[in-house]
Amino acid sequence: DQRVCLKSGVKNGIERSEAFKMLKKAFGDDMFQPRVYEWYKRFQEGREDIEDDARSGHLSTSTTDENVEKV
Repeated sequence: DQRVCLKSGVKNGIERSEAFKMLKKAFGDDMFQPRVYEWYKRFQEGREDIEDDARSGHLSTSTTDENVEKV
């Protein structure tokens, strides 16, 4: 929800600091300013996707039903 709101703010020309204030007012103090500014920049540079980037490393397979049964 926060990223959709932030993306809308960027598209409407709202400044970064003002967008952060609006998100904080709407979603509370758990908004992390560096993260909001990072996503603001991404949207400003033309990013359309609001999902996190894929991460490298091991896949989380330990919690599949099959693997839980093995343990």
